[in-house]
Amino acid sequence: MNTRIDLDIDQGIATVTLHNPTKLNAVNAAMWRGLSAAMARIAADDSVRCVIVRGAGENAFAAGGDIEEFRSVRATVDDALHYHEDLVASALNAIRDCAVPTVAAIRGACVGGGLEIAGCCDIRIAGESARFGAPINRLGFSMYPGEMAGLLALVGPAVVLEILLEGRILDAREALQKGLLTRVVDDERVFEEAAVSAERIRAGAPLVARWHKQWVRRLTTGVALDEEEKRRAFDFLATADYREGLAAFSEKRAPVFRGR
Repeated sequence: MNTRIDLDIDQGIATVTLHNPTKLNAVNAAMWRGLSAAMARIAADDSVRCVIVRGAGENAFAAGGDIEEFRSVRATVDDALHYHEDLVASALNAIRDCAVPTVAAIRGACVGGGLEIAGCCDIRIAGESARFGAPINRLGFSMYPGEMAGLLALVGPAVVLEILLEGRILDAREALQKGLLTRVVDDERVFEEAAVSAERIRAGAPLVARWHKQWVRRLTTGVALDEEEKRRAFDFLATADYREGLAAFSEKRAPVFRGR
């Protein structure tokens, strides 16, 4: 079976590709494991400044999980808990917890597990003909709460309930309006736009990108910052990148950040 997760790292930008082309890149158990492994490799590579997640080919990001294997991987409650907690949750959390920015480049179907993967990314860029949803009400099973939580944090209860209760497939413009996407471009420009976005991120100070992700997560807890956290917000003052940024501004040149 030609299913896998591909990882390519080039000049600070990692590209993770979901590869199951005969099933519109539906994600099977081995691919969930492979996705976790790819994100672990990225986490261990200090050269990476941005991650692009995409599906193989041009017809799908990922059309959900591989339903044909559900009879075996979710045969019992214990099997299902292992599948969703040890395989799916590990992969989704690895994307969500990635220290560097992540960009989902979406063409075609982005459904079910594919929608969950894209929803864990920081920026989601889709083509005009991309489509989104989780029509699992037609298959007789519910979304695992741990996976629902990610979408709930992204778009709120009203949109999540609309997606799950109606089982309707949304086009890209409606998905953008509902907050599932960052922006929509022409289909043929999706991967180019994702690369441009990644390059903008790569050109910025990498420590700052990491801090911005950390602070957004911290601030969304709703708990007020304590005095020590407020002081840590100025950790950038001691970095070489901060000194380089100010020097480059004064000298009217592009900064060269080294993550120090």
